[in-house]
Amino acid sequence: MSIPGKEKLVQEVVGTLHDNGIRGQPMWDSHNKVYKSFSDVIEGKERRFHQTLLGKRVDYLGRSVIVVGPSRSLHRCGLPCEIAIELFQTFVIRGLIRQHLASNIGVSKSKIRHITSQL
Repeated sequence: MSIPGKEKLVQEVVGTLHDNGIRGQPMWDSHNKVYKSFSDVIEGKERRFHQTLLGKRVDYLGRSVIVVGPSRSLHRCGLPCEIAIELFQTFVIRGLIRQHLASNIGVSKSKIRHITSQL
């Protein structure tokens, strides 16, 4: 096979990876299953890209009773520990990783859970 022929073949394969139906008929494997292209993976609400990479819904509705503490001045307010941890968890995770106290997000979350269980 000549070099221009190989270039065309590589171009077709890359095009199929991007969008399997780009040339009309999609490519099939030996078990008669259509290959999933990158565009198939990221399209729609049910796809992996939408489910995981765009993030999940987070409920930031903190229902708590506001009570003025006798030791607080008028321009300060108290925030329950559970709500504060939930609101600022991403910042705490980033701080733990930057200070090399945790190697990744999962380790950071488990450390946060361990500390909050002791509160």
